Amino acid sequence: MTATDRYAAVRYLVDDVQAAVDFYTTHLGFTLNGSAAPAFADVVRGPLRLLLSGPASSGARATPADVSGAGRNRIHLIVDDLDAEIARLRAAGLSFRGDVVAGPGGRQILLPDPAGNLVELFQPRS
Repeated sequence: MTATDRYAAVRYLVDDVQAAVDFYTTHLGFTLNGSAAPAFADVVRGPLRLLLSGPASSGARATPADVSGAGRNRIHLIVDDLDAEIARLRAAGLSFRGDVVAGPGGRQILLPDPAGNLVELFQPRS
């Protein structure tokens, strides 16, 4: 397999690798693909591989010092019933950034992970 045959991945810098693994596997349906915690772990959901890089990881060390905190970018997860997902996640003690926003393509809400990285839960318009 060559590098171009592999699927793409998204890297999120996190403060606590195990807390991030627990968040994504417990609440959002990811499975653990591999772990070198506390430095690094990766989780997968369908074709998405999410790289969780702790402060000691090479991914975090390669990030310029003037880039900090969660950005405006986010992963986008499609859900069948946004209201049911919101209720389920709130019942698990999670909170959201803002309210549900509706647009021509559907409805969405932003869920921060333990490090503040954003996850967009999106229900397409029927």
